[in-house]
Amino acid sequence: EVQLVESGGGLVQAGGSLRLSCAASGFTFDDYGIGWFRQAPGKEREQVSCTRRSDGRTWYADSKKGRFTISSDNAKNTVYLQMSNLRPEDTAVYYCAGARYCSDYETDFGSWGQGTQVTVSS
Repeated sequence: EVQLVESGGGLVQAGGSLRLSCAASGFTFDDYGIGWFRQAPGKEREQVSCTRRSDGRTWYADSKKGRFTISSDNAKNTVYLQMSNLRPEDTAVYYCAGARYCSDYETDFGSWGQGTQVTVSS
């Protein structure tokens, strides 16, 4: 059974940092794209970043480049999202999701975690 479990969310002041973790199980970690998405209240879910270890590719939404860094630890089957210089508008529920390849289309991601709340206070 494919499982993705996020952790690391919380409350942080503007300008602070958080590292989110996505622990994956039930599939070959190397061959999957793992994406981070977020959904703010009243807004559509958006993709933040994606990585696929087997081809070494990473992708970021333009607005997240420079502040967010995605990385993976194969030994732990875990993908991380390091977020720095956080802003109140980064407040959202953050989800990780798995797909055969990193994709612009959310519908390509078939496995989802339960989400972790990130709240950035001003």
